[in-house]
Amino acid sequence: MKTVLVTGGAGFIGGNLVRGAVAAGWTVVNLDALTYAGNLDTLADLAEPARHHFVHGDIGDGALVRALLAEHRPQAIVNFAAESHVDRSIDGPAAFVQTNVVGTLNLLECARDHWRGMPEGEREAFRFLHVSTDEVYGSLGETGRFTETTPYAPNSPYSASKAASDHLVRAFHHTYGLPVLTTNCSNNYGPYQFPEKLIPLMIAKALAGEPLPVYGDGANVRDWLYVEDHCEAIRTVLARGRVGEVYNVGGDAERRNIEVVHAICALVDARHPRADGQPRASQIVFVKDRPGHDRRYAIDSSKLQRELGWRPQVDFETGIARTVDWYLENQAWVKRVLDGSYRMERLGQ
Repeated sequence: MKTVLVTGGAGFIGGNLVRGAVAAGWTVVNLDALTYAGNLDTLADLAEPARHHFVHGDIGDGALVRALLAEHRPQAIVNFAAESHVDRSIDGPAAFVQTNVVGTLNLLECARDHWRGMPEGEREAFRFLHVSTDEVYGSLGETGRFTETTPYAPNSPYSASKAASDHLVRAFHHTYGLPVLTTNCSNNYGPYQFPEKLIPLMIAKALAGEPLPVYGDGANVRDWLYVEDHCEAIRTVLARGRVGEVYNVGGDAERRNIEVVHAICALVDARHPRADGQPRASQIVFVKDRPGHDRRYAIDSSKLQRELGWRPQVDFETGIARTVDWYLENQAWVKRVLDGSYRMERLGQ
């Protein structure tokens, strides 16, 4: 892969992918609207900055996207651009429809026209990879896992908007022949994640001595995927995935939310004890549950493992320790992020 257009490449997962792609010798055109969760600090220390072309803009801007495709002629588009926080989608669903549905539609139309105009050999190699979520599948009971054929049953405005974008990607393949790939991942964690999400939020509040709010009874289950494993899965699918296929990406690391919070408390205590000697677990408080909170997600990634040979390399215990260490060592990054409008307040009540 020589040149790739990455949308949302200043966000959490996109930023990690860009860092790895540039290190691997790719040239990345990075289109990001720099909404509250976009942060160029994530990319400030790229080893080969000449291979990174950042463009401040929106995937819904058709003229801009077409101009970038014409100028850089990428061999692939990787679409991370999305509003992604369930609580924010409860407060304001319209923004999620605008970016995740309308924006993705514009990107697909631009990609289709770019692909049609490529020379035959380049056209055959071109790929549009759409990054989605396990939340489109809805909620599981105590057993079972989501597979690529699980019927969609989104339960939040966020997951509904991502489901719509997934369907548009599929439709552009079957209608126009656009060579697409879709990945549906479980909950990501790791360096550079915006601190509204569970793990970085709990780390920040634990350090600040603030209450650690856990929704409901804390027994909601998520499958946790270390972000570097996810990025490797995306590179693998982009290189060897079958056109038109969907690949689920999971970390094989199911944990109840309360277990995750307790693990964070123990790690922060070991590295940065409270002045009064009390354990961080004493800061845990149970709060009113999120509306429509899905009880359990779990991903079956056996198709990806079987067909393409990818497997998660970082277990949860290793990954959560690395994550806590990263946030403790990068408090300047965290403070600059929190200089914006977000103040670790409760959203989506």
